[in-house]
Amino acid sequence: MGLLNKFFKTSVPELNRIPSGSFTLDGKGNLVSSTVPTWFPPSHLHDIGQNIVAIFRDAQQAQLQLSELIVHYGALKIIARELRGGAIIFLSPKAAQSPVALTK
Repeated sequence: MGLLNKFFKTSVPELNRIPSGSFTLDGKGNLVSSTVPTWFPPSHLHDIGQNIVAIFRDAQQAQLQLSELIVHYGALKIIARELRGGAIIFLSPKAAQSPVALTK
């Protein structure tokens, strides 16, 4: 059985913490500056940034006035603001809502 495990390894997805910080992209989608922690994968920043810049670019081509985009995920909030072709993107984890006890 040990021999088969070498050939048929199941990959366990890597769990990452939710980042907090901001990063800025230029008009070409290149990272200009970042306050996001270094443990957060740069490929994720690149993917988020490319999608945000594409949304702003598509809105401009459609002649829509889109200057800010807010995306709410289950545990993450993304706020992006358009900057002359580029963008500044804020990442913030949503705090877990603790139940409030009602007392009389």
